Amino acid sequence: MYRLIAALCLFCLPAAAAQEEVVLGLSQDRVSITADFDGSEILIFGAVKREAPIPEGPPLEVVVTVAGPSEPVIVRRKERKFGIWVNADSIEVDSAPSFYAVATSAPFHDSLTNTEDLRYKISVERAIRSVGADMNVEGAQDFAAAVIRIRENEGLYSILEETVAVDEQTLFRTSIQMPADLTEGDYAARIFLTRGGKVVSTFETSIDVRKVGLERFLYNMSRQQPIWYGLMSLVIAIAAGWGASTVFRLLREN
Repeated sequence: MYRLIAALCLFCLPAAAAQEEVVLGLSQDRVSITADFDGSEILIFGAVKREAPIPEGPPLEVVVTVAGPSEPVIVRRKERKFGIWVNADSIEVDSAPSFYAVATSAPFHDSLTNTEDLRYKISVERAIRSVGADMNVEGAQDFAAAVIRIRENEGLYSILEETVAVDEQTLFRTSIQMPADLTEGDYAARIFLTRGGKVVSTFETSIDVRKVGLERFLYNMSRQQPIWYGLMSLVIAIAAGWGASTVFRLLREN
């Protein structure tokens, strides 16, 4: 019995040795949002670690995703009634990332099968969860599509096909442009190695996005001490109005 187990273990060793794994690097794992922040470019690069020669067959493809914090989104449909546009039906999409980008080394459907996409939720459509949509609302599934369309127009969602460079099926690199209006939080960066559309290895890390300096102070005050924040905003507005009126009065007198 023990000899049989030992033989099975030896038989499995070549398969384990041939496994391909991701060794990842990031140009930065922290993004600081300041007053003059106008976006940031994240360089994602890495290598494929393997204990055996490159497998024969379909070439290695790489898929990279970067996702911002997810939260529920209420989507409303407008209808024209009596000559004006009014809110009609509304649906709450259970979870939608504030930012989502997918970069691939080949056309998306060549890099990944539908089954693997469903399993790992890689495409933009799979990244949005809307399982609780009210089926009594006509075209309920269209509301999730509306979220995608709106955020694509805002530059928050994107699919960047054939933008991951792969050298000798071992080294890879790509860059993800992050817009200025980022939501604070941990951004998940995922890397998938695929062959023939099937995932052979995955790796995940996070990018910390935070406000710093005066922006951080005001952000914390607005949530932790809203009364003082409101009073301070009122004082600043009054001071700014008084200062502007004084300047104009002095200009007229001169």
